[in-house]
Amino acid sequence: MEVEQLPDQVREFAVYLRNLLARLDQDAGWCGIFWQRDPDGMRVCLTGAEVPPWDVVEALLQDLGVGGGSYEAEVEAESVRARALHRASLAAFDARPGGRDLLGDRLDVMLREQRYAAGRQEELARLLRTAATREQAEATRLDLAWARDDHDRATARCAELHRRLADLDRQPPPPPVPVPRRRPQSAPPEPEPPERSKAPKERRRRPRGSARFAGMLDEAAPADGTTLPTALAVQGPSRDAAASPRGARFAGAAEGAAAEPPAPQRLDSEARAAVAACAGTLLRLRTEGRGGEAHGVLVEAAHWPAARFPLLAAELNRAGLGADWATLLWETASLPAGLLVAAADALAAAGRTADAQQILRQGVARPATEIGTSVLRLTGEGRHRETRVLLDAYVRVRTPEEAARSVRDDPGRLVPLLVEAARGVSDERYWDVVHALRVAGFHA
Repeated sequence: MEVEQLPDQVREFAVYLRNLLARLDQDAGWCGIFWQRDPDGMRVCLTGAEVPPWDVVEALLQDLGVGGGSYEAEVEAESVRARALHRASLAAFDARPGGRDLLGDRLDVMLREQRYAAGRQEELARLLRTAATREQAEATRLDLAWARDDHDRATARCAELHRRLADLDRQPPPPPVPVPRRRPQSAPPEPEPPERSKAPKERRRRPRGSARFAGMLDEAAPADGTTLPTALAVQGPSRDAAASPRGARFAGAAEGAAAEPPAPQRLDSEARAAVAACAGTLLRLRTEGRGGEAHGVLVEAAHWPAARFPLLAAELNRAGLGADWATLLWETASLPAGLLVAAADALAAAGRTADAQQILRQGVARPATEIGTSVLRLTGEGRHRETRVLLDAYVRVRTPEEAARSVRDDPGRLVPLLVEAARGVSDERYWDVVHALRVAGFHA
């Protein structure tokens, strides 16, 4: 983003950040560590092209207060001002077109970072117990301290990203912009390959050991540039505003009327007690620093009945465990397709549309052949609505070429389902998928 194009709030915070650094020793404290471990991240934040996570700003303010004494009161006042400027800057930064998709992708990155750091802590703790010499023990102890710092920062950033997504969800959506139809409804001759946008950027791996600014990478957005809808309900028309309601967004609805999401299921006292006990256990484990055991509790909870998820979200956030809820969503996204859709249904029905969108987007990141197998299993069980929800998410997030690869196991059954899902997204996506199928040798 060019400096002159920056929103006023982002530009104001960038100026504040430059002035703050001018008051610090650039080679000492956290400031020196940040410059050493992620100089590119520091530069883009100073220009305003990015807004740093709050934990970075907080660490720089700690450097400002190293002197102690009466100076600490000045630093506290400075922190209040910095927090206000930072929040205003984030709000303006996230309000840009595509801001929500970018936040979702960065949350994916930070969840992976959090999981890596948790695993690294466990590994180093084992090495520390078996260290043969004092030198090995000291080196391992130092690495363990950095791993804990990485995990703490990743956890804080997951919570911050969740808050930013929630703030965006509370804003009214922009009015839809109708897009002219690209093709007539009647069956046309073999279409010419449409002009394609550039393929999503390949994910770049950040070298381990520089978690300071992790999450500022350019991650892949949904393949068609649109926001993934909720599992069942619609938050406005698709890009093809002239078309009548169709596809998984209106699964089970009569022509022209959208289906309401399933009503939230009532929980019995046993389920409510289990949710409360889970939150209490996680809080105790986090307080005691037993991250590995806490993660095990989250993995187990991911396999609970979907109806418990909204209440579990409320309990974890009430207990200050928002980062654990983010980790639980990540684990949920790896569930079998039927369980994944059920969880998304429950979250959407409870009004947690952002969470429902997130797990669907992450859930369809699995290999194309696995998606095809899941669709065949769901249709074989007669679960046609779940099939449509899964395919709708899949054709939105993945490229047409990837979508075409998902039909290899049973083209006769899978091609019609995939084509219908693409038609429900937009005419453009429909023709892109049809072309990709024909190039791959499948009759559409």
